[in-house]
Order: sequence, then C-alpha cells, then structure tokens
Amino acid sequence: MQEYQPIGVFDSGYGGLTILKSIVSKLPQYDYVYLGDNARTPYGTRSFDTVYQYTLECVRHLFDMGCRLVILACNTASAKALRNIQQLDLPHMAPDRRVLGVIRPTTEIIGEYSRSRHIGILATRGTVTSESYLVEIEKFFPDIAVYQEACPMWVPLVENGEHTSPGADYFVRQHIDRLLSQSPAIDTVLLACTHYPLLLPKIKAFMPEQITVLSQGDIVANSLADYLNRHPGMEAQCSRQSKLTFYTTDSTEEFGRQASLFWGTPVEASKLTL
Repeated sequence: MQEYQPIGVFDSGYGGLTILKSIVSKLPQYDYVYLGDNARTPYGTRSFDTVYQYTLECVRHLFDMGCRLVILACNTASAKALRNIQQLDLPHMAPDRRVLGVIRPTTEIIGEYSRSRHIGILATRGTVTSESYLVEIEKFFPDIAVYQEACPMWVPLVENGEHTSPGADYFVRQHIDRLLSQSPAIDTVLLACTHYPLLLPKIKAFMPEQITVLSQGDIVANSLADYLNRHPGMEAQCSRQSKLTFYTTDSTEEFGRQASLFWGTPVEASKLTL
C-alpha cells in the first residue's frame, strides 16, 4: 500500500478553502491536507520577512505530515514568500519536494481573457504592494496594462459574516469604482484574494456587465492537473484515498464555523501548535 503522501494546501486563514474546493472537484482521487494559520492571520498587512517566516514554518509542518507537494493557496504568501522558499530553502531543506503558488498559474493565462489589453487586479494591500502580478503578467503578456486596487475591508467583511449584508455594498462599490477610474478600457478583473469569491454576487452587481470577472479556484485546479501530468514522478508520489484533513493554528471551533462559509458544508479541523 502506498505511503500516505497528501498534497498540502496552505493559507493564512480560510480563503484557501475556495482553492482547495476547486482542486478537489477537479482531482478528487488524491489525498489533501489543508493548513490554515488562523492564529497569525491576516498576512496581508505584514512585512515580507514576517510572511516569509510564517509561510516557511507552515510549509515545514506540511512536509512533516508527508506532503511532497504544497500549494500556497494564498496570494500574499505566494507574493511575499514563494520565491525565497523555492530558491533559498528547498534546495537544501527538501530538494525532492515542491512548493507552488497561485499567482503564476493565473498570470500565465489571464491575457487570454482580455481584448482591450487592460486588466484590473483587486487584492489585499500586501499583494498590491508586492507588485507580483505586475511583474508576472509582464513576463507572459508584455502588451497588457495592469491596474491594481487594494481592498483592505473585503476580508474582514467576509470573515465577520457581513459579505451579504447591505453594509458591504459601500465598500465593494468604492473599490470597484476606484479600480475602473484608473482606465476606462479595463475589460477583465481578477479577484486576487481567495476570500473575494464570497463577495462575487455584490461584485458582479456593481461591475459593468461587459467586464469579465475571474476567480482563481478553477484556474489553479487546472494548472495543478497540468503540473501533475507533466511531472509523473511527483504525481506517482501523491497518495490516492480521497482523504481530506484540515488543520488550524487557532480555535478548531471557530475554524469549523468560519470554514463552512468557504467550503459550503461543516468542516472539522485539528489544532496544530506552532
């Protein structure tokens, strides 16, 4: 029997569950371990060095759980930590293991959606400040103009259960208007935070209907399927019992309550002490 070697999925909190949900829908045969660092969230307002250290610590825990492959299902961690982990840590810490993010899969294909070549990014302040999307999109689509808008209130709205309330309308409309004011030619907008899909009904209500709004879940799931197809050696090491395990660094009760918003059904998690 194959050793238990799940695919690890890491997020600073709950939002990565939207990515995991899409991955499991696309690739249900594999085992997955989800780790939410809820005790230290949010990452979006923290420094590059702090996010890097926190993310690396959680990646090591996922490796200790048997993961050979870890997905950083967090835009902030992907922006502020992934490159250092890949280039500085993995070569000596775990050269046979891999850590992937959510930014590159998105930027590789985002140009396929835009005719005007003007794209908007809605994200946390940390992701916007990192300019990771500007750098990565430039690599694949140098003809595209990218405009960014930080939405610091959107994650708290979701995590406090206010994302469907009338009170959320002001903050959703405010940031959409600010983004679109940067260029009337924007025809594609990326939700570059895994919390934002929960605000999608309101986002679409205030977004002009001719603008395409993209969430990352299906994009990342398709990219992972392609990665495993292109790396059969890694794919062969991923165990297949369709087992899902959830961990949080904070209250398991609170995780279960909040996670159900993102997962759609109740979630039971175990506590991981860092």
